[in-house]
Amino acid sequence: MHKVFGLYTGTIMSAHVSTAARTRSHALQQRAEHFFPGGVNSPVRAFRAVGGAPPFVERAQGAWLTDADGNRYIDYFGSWGPMILGHAFPPVVEAIQRAARDSASFGASTAGEADLAERVVACYPAIEKLRFVSSGTEATMSAIRLARAATGRKIIVKFEGCYHGHADGLLVKAGSGVATFGIPGSAGVPEEVAHLTLALPYNDLSVVESAFAAHPKAIAAVILEPVVGNAGCIPPAPGYLAGLRALTAREGTVFIVDEVMTGFRVALGGALELYGIDADLVTLGKIVGGGLPVGVFGGKRVLMDLLAPLGPVYQAGTLSGNPLAMAAGIATVSYLQHNAAQVYPRLEATARAVAEGVAAEAARAGVSLTLNRVGSMWTWFFTPGPVTNYDQAARSDTAAFGRFHRAMLDQGVWLPPSQFEAAFLSTAHGDAEVQATIDAARGAFETGITGYSL
Repeated sequence: MHKVFGLYTGTIMSAHVSTAARTRSHALQQRAEHFFPGGVNSPVRAFRAVGGAPPFVERAQGAWLTDADGNRYIDYFGSWGPMILGHAFPPVVEAIQRAARDSASFGASTAGEADLAERVVACYPAIEKLRFVSSGTEATMSAIRLARAATGRKIIVKFEGCYHGHADGLLVKAGSGVATFGIPGSAGVPEEVAHLTLALPYNDLSVVESAFAAHPKAIAAVILEPVVGNAGCIPPAPGYLAGLRALTAREGTVFIVDEVMTGFRVALGGALELYGIDADLVTLGKIVGGGLPVGVFGGKRVLMDLLAPLGPVYQAGTLSGNPLAMAAGIATVSYLQHNAAQVYPRLEATARAVAEGVAAEAARAGVSLTLNRVGSMWTWFFTPGPVTNYDQAARSDTAAFGRFHRAMLDQGVWLPPSQFEAAFLSTAHGDAEVQATIDAARGAFETGITGYSL
């Protein structure tokens, strides 16, 4: 028996998957590197933050992913959030197939757009009108433009560790992949643009008050993830969201709540429902498209009617309201609406069982973890805690997380490949998956590991 990266290999690990069993994935990665920077089309997929080579996925069903070598993994990132009903959920698959028979795209209006919009508005009273786009980045970028047009102001307030897509002005202290790679912002973003974004500590109302005092009548919008998901999962402090709503209303500033990640996940009406707050504009993505590329920005009618063709703010997209995406979204949101009384308690119970179960195994082994969880999204931070903002999250032992990630992957459990990403599960996860995950964590922790010697 020998130790590799601080973890023992051999009978103690009882690994289900080995690096040698990913030979086809390795070959596919080498091939991909000829075509894509880093061999990937989104940076975190490269596994640079956790080490090792990323498996290439061939198919998925329910709570499980299968890689190109036939290895199976319990999935705890769920395509980064949208697979709330599990992979290849039959009603969604059938809806996409039916829509595809009539063509994959029209570039013209279809009834499906209003069908999905009606369901979204029913769940989100803050949204009086909306626009469909093709990504969360498009949604937040468009919401910011709308806020600037409505107020005639330029400055945007965001919060450290919150990620709102890769538009220029939103990559300032943006968490997620930016944090994972240690990039302070991004090359290619002009200083003149970056200077229009104020990045403030999350969960601290006093610094927001100070920002308004320092920039009177100059702040167009405050945008935030109501539950941070891109510095790991960080919930709002009691009264924080209500305080931001009151401040922005007082200052005539547009309050944008980015629910690309939390929308339809933490509750049917997202964080707005969960925390009982209102917003001027809301952005959605992930679940609202049933796994297909969809984004939404919407809100108060007086703001949305500034968009062309009614108003002077231009926004357009050939694939906006794509019929396949609308079909997948209608199937997903309809199911959630009709089954909310069963879906959300089940997600809560399953997430609590697995998140707290793994944390308990860490405690037994003397490994200090901080668990943050809101509904079916959570993070195990490799730090004694607490974690209430990005600075505290950044103190986590990312090397320890990387070794833990590799140990879990080798036992058939696929966690998000970054300390700064939230984990998710679906209604397809059940007792067997929970127990297998806890057993895998025990295998990772019970190898003489203490503290951060992982």
